[in-house]
Amino acid sequence: MEESLLEVEVAGLKMRNPIILASGILGSYASSLNRISEHAGAVISKSVGVEEVEGYKNPVVVNYSHGIINAIGLSSPGAVKFAEELKAYKGSAPLIVSVFGSSPEDFVEVISHFPFASAFELNLSCPHSEKYGLTVGSDPDLVKEIVKNAKKATNKPVFAKISANVDVVEVGKAVEEGGADGIVAINTVKGMRIDIFTKKAILSNISGGVSGSAIKPIAIKCVWDLYEELEIPIIGSGGATTWRDIIEFMLAGASAVEVGSVMYYSLRAIYSLKESLIAYARMVNCKLEELIGAAHG
Repeated sequence: MEESLLEVEVAGLKMRNPIILASGILGSYASSLNRISEHAGAVISKSVGVEEVEGYKNPVVVNYSHGIINAIGLSSPGAVKFAEELKAYKGSAPLIVSVFGSSPEDFVEVISHFPFASAFELNLSCPHSEKYGLTVGSDPDLVKEIVKNAKKATNKPVFAKISANVDVVEVGKAVEEGGADGIVAINTVKGMRIDIFTKKAILSNISGGVSGSAIKPIAIKCVWDLYEELEIPIIGSGGATTWRDIIEFMLAGASAVEVGSVMYYSLRAIYSLKESLIAYARMVNCKLEELIGAAHG
């Protein structure tokens, strides 16, 4: 079948196509993940920590011409409650559980509640949380320790999602030295909007994370740099909204690509991306896996 042209494998995780639903987008409930899994190569849950996190007060999301800025604050129901919700996942694509914490021990504890997950994504990069995400992900030594402990806690693939707001190669090497099965680049980028009439920041948290097409060139460069320096697989993330973007990420070195903001505009986005990729692969007469890193010569 033509869909076989899209098959990729990342750290032993077999996917029917390289399109992954990014964390935080339709990932709070098993029902929505089940629906998205019909066409995705894999789906990632909303990030979850040990305890329930309330998050920030509204407004937490701002749309603008080139994407979205959000400062939700890693709100989540806590590991025990969320594990019960995700047990209802019956989708046809691998389920990757996104995990956050403020210490290596936090990550280990959360992972222990999800033995049914296909893989784990360590959130080391959320730019708008006081104790988590980028707060721990900017310290290479701590990153290495978190990854090392997470690997000991599970026999499933572990991917670390890093930020563009750090030295990506330095942190990337810490991820690799910690034993991660792969690295995800990038998360949202720090940004903010100001209301010119009220003269105040629009988001309740003042700043948030910028996603959407505006950050794609930044993400592409990060993937390129990591591919030049690391041996572990890379999952691209940040601004992929068209099939051309996915191809560009793969040429830069990504084995798969997460999509997020585009889902705000169409729940059929992954289906459309998949169909376009089939047409492209048929036109160039090759499997997409052959494109990984091809721009490096």
